Amino acid sequence: MPDDGIDKVNGEEGSKKKGTPDKVLSRAVPPPPPPPVEITTDAVSDKKRTLPKPTRTSKPTVLDSPPGMIKEKIGTQLSTPTPDETKEEPPDEEEGPEGSDEEKKEGKNFSNIKDSFIRFIKGRPKEVIATKMAITKIDEEGAFGEGMELMETIELTRHVKVQIFLDPETSDYYYNPVEPLLGPKQEMILDFIMVTLNKALSYNENAREDPEEKKRFLDQEVTSILKDYTSRIGAINDELMDPIHYYLQREFLGYGRIHSIMLDRGVEDVSCDGTGIPIFVYHRDFGSIRTTIQFETDEELEGFVVSLAQRAGKSISVALPILDATLPEGHRLNSTFGREVTTRGSSFTIRKFKEDPLTITDLVKFGTLSPEMAAHFWLTVQYGESVIFAGGTASGKTATMNAISIFIPTSAKIISIEDTREVNLPHKNWIAGITRGSAEGGRETDIDMYQLLRAALRQRPEYVIVGEVRGKETMTMFQAMATGHTTYSTMHADSVKSIVYRLENPPISIPRVLIQALNLVAIHNQIRVKGMRVRRITELVEIVGIEPTSLEIITNRVYKWEAAGDHFTFGGHSNLYEKVMDFEDMTRDEVITELSRRSEIIEWMLSNDVRKFQDVSTIVAEYYEDPDKVISIIRDNRDIDIDDGLHLFEGDAKERLPPSTYDSLPSPGGSENDNKTQPTGGV
Repeated sequence: MPDDGIDKVNGEEGSKKKGTPDKVLSRAVPPPPPPPVEITTDAVSDKKRTLPKPTRTSKPTVLDSPPGMIKEKIGTQLSTPTPDETKEEPPDEEEGPEGSDEEKKEGKNFSNIKDSFIRFIKGRPKEVIATKMAITKIDEEGAFGEGMELMETIELTRHVKVQIFLDPETSDYYYNPVEPLLGPKQEMILDFIMVTLNKALSYNENAREDPEEKKRFLDQEVTSILKDYTSRIGAINDELMDPIHYYLQREFLGYGRIHSIMLDRGVEDVSCDGTGIPIFVYHRDFGSIRTTIQFETDEELEGFVVSLAQRAGKSISVALPILDATLPEGHRLNSTFGREVTTRGSSFTIRKFKEDPLTITDLVKFGTLSPEMAAHFWLTVQYGESVIFAGGTASGKTATMNAISIFIPTSAKIISIEDTREVNLPHKNWIAGITRGSAEGGRETDIDMYQLLRAALRQRPEYVIVGEVRGKETMTMFQAMATGHTTYSTMHADSVKSIVYRLENPPISIPRVLIQALNLVAIHNQIRVKGMRVRRITELVEIVGIEPTSLEIITNRVYKWEAAGDHFTFGGHSNLYEKVMDFEDMTRDEVITELSRRSEIIEWMLSNDVRKFQDVSTIVAEYYEDPDKVISIIRDNRDIDIDDGLHLFEGDAKERLPPSTYDSLPSPGGSENDNKTQPTGGV
């Protein structure tokens, strides 16, 4: 096969960039190597890869470290060496290795393999030359951070840490990843392994999906290369190879240049705005913060954007320069290609998906809502009230919707429908639907949210969770609400009035009479409290009905956030409580008592750091089965060690059955302790 069809990056035939993280899974068809090198294409076989005996040159220049190497590598990245770096210096017969015989022998082997590598890559296209470690440019005055205040050092792994600096002059934060420093020999070994893997990597079907299998397969290939070239490279120990293994996994299995950022659980969003512009991250503790990492050239950034698209199983090009996709880990990706639609160069934004999602305990801890509001949501979910979570971008809509979904009974049938995967539930009886679209769009094979929602309603779901609604699927969703299906969804709006305007006008165009099928609206906002950017549910509003004569929508504000004091106030009344009274033949005091019990459970989980969604789900399921037992346990065990697990709630092991609504509430009389408990705010 012609060489250009594989290695050319920007040509008409080739489309895959060099250095793509998924390269380890791709079938590589090795091109004919340039003479006089012969490399075996089967990396798993026992055949040795052989190199000709090199002629000694005076100094290996390609892989030497650049002058002014700093003590720690800051924002260390991989880049392609310039043509000048690949020029071979003329031999110097008078110069040779100095020292003992063993040192001379080791130095000679080291020089030989480097010289062989120079001749190996000589004459190859620039795109397939092994990548070379490039150190972030630092002023001669000192490393990054001089004159700044080091606010925090975050240890991510044993190889990677992050330094957070504060510039006193501008009050700006800087996010500075620190990765292992490689010596000259380590750089040479890394470059040689990279070029060998790019040329002769075998294919393993088992490593396509399993991350652990991917890692084992890569380690196996690296071990094979080191074994074949031990006589040329020299002695290699584990200490020497440890940082090399990190960079190999970073490039082939990780996210390359931004891998250290993706390791940080405190980072919520990663944003690159163009070529030569620092990457920004949104950090949970420091807000929007600038990093010390950036892409210097269009080619470099475009290649990375293409690799992200390929990782997500999609394509992006000049003809179709906009991509919205989901990465294998669940992260949400939106990217643009070239300067066609973004004039500063290619761009990408990654919204990280939490494998351990936020629970209601986390939201109460962060101040997004109060324990009383959480108890209200709990009752709302149990009694089948439909809710829309509205707010601006990154205001916490999806996080709240996901958190209160834990209150859904464990055996209830749930169907979620999304453009990109964001909902994460512990329930077993859950169908997670996601749309399918082609690169061109508008094909008959495309599956949109409207089609998924129509199909979902034929499957008798008890709860339907819809991602952001913005089109004709909204009409179907409200029809589902009107026919008794409990539905949760998100929408971009900052008030109930804005929601009504969006629903009544194109492209949604829902009749006002249908809007009264909605029961509750939670308005989210991202605001500043004491100089910190936080998320708050500023209003919890019920849709009561429609005024017959004026056709105005009647609402009732149940809770409101007060800026003075950063607290929530109760409006004094809720139609939900009347609904519970009618369904359960309970008095108002009994409903108030039930709310107080659930609020007490949430406060207990908060004080004992019960925040993992599996633990929260266990307590909710136990409460549905035997509420009096759960209340008794938490009152008798105010402080527990969560590390020991929730063995207190295990009791008799038996199959969890869907409880009736009545069984999940206390008896009309309640217990003696219940009668003493009063809700915060009153009803």
